[in-house]
Amino acid sequence: MKIRRLGWAGIELKAGGTTAVIDLLEDLGPMTRFVGEPKQPLLSPSAPARTIDLAIVTHLHSDHTDPAALARVLAADAVVLRPAAAVGSAVETAGTAAAEHGLREHQLRTQPVEPWETVTVGAFTATAVPAVDGFGDPQVSWVITADDLTIIHCGDTLFHGSWWLTKMRTGPIDVAFLPINGPIVSLPHRQPPSRLAAAMGPVEAAEAATILEVGVAVPIHYDTIDNPPVYRQVDDPARTFVAAATARGVTSRVTAPGGELTIWLLYLLVCTVVHGRS
Repeated sequence: MKIRRLGWAGIELKAGGTTAVIDLLEDLGPMTRFVGEPKQPLLSPSAPARTIDLAIVTHLHSDHTDPAALARVLAADAVVLRPAAAVGSAVETAGTAAAEHGLREHQLRTQPVEPWETVTVGAFTATAVPAVDGFGDPQVSWVITADDLTIIHCGDTLFHGSWWLTKMRTGPIDVAFLPINGPIVSLPHRQPPSRLAAAMGPVEAAEAATILEVGVAVPIHYDTIDNPPVYRQVDDPARTFVAAATARGVTSRVTAPGGELTIWLLYLLVCTVVHGRS
């Protein structure tokens, strides 16, 4: 399996002739008026436009679901796997409304998936597993298997109690992509703001990796957005994550946007080769 980090939470996967993207983001769009311009590149997939077979999103906040980017890169028959729609009043669903509108506007084929439901597309088998969104909107993490390897992508979930069930039900996790920026956030549709983080911080991510008993933990969802007082990440999240993972005996790989991981199984050990900046 070949994996390329695209920036923020986005990754591109290639295995068995199938290409997939998870949480692809090329443009923050209207979110920039709240969170500012991105401080790191938001990269496009390496695959040519209109050739990607599968898109997966953890949730429908606009920094994790970019309908215009998906419409540009997905093949005509591709599907977007997504969690269920948020329900309630306009204020209650404000955080997901823009992405929902964009998916409809671009006429993308979507498939809602419930926790513990499994879907196979080409070489990839994807299982939605529980996650907890920092603002109460529907979110799942994704366990994805191809080439006899299993990864988990955790979007921007909070720490929660389903890590143990995930490990029991999906089996060993070879590589985990974990949010680490622990942001304190104040947005108009969620007032008063919480003084607690809206996604896992570096120590919580290292703890999740420990419970999941992952082979390699890769941090995501940090440094690209940091715009106090609206959105303020923890100090030096990557360094703190590596230290916390090391203290727990977890192998970590910090991979910058554009960096690639080639992963294979050898004598039941997960081995990684990191290409590009890391």
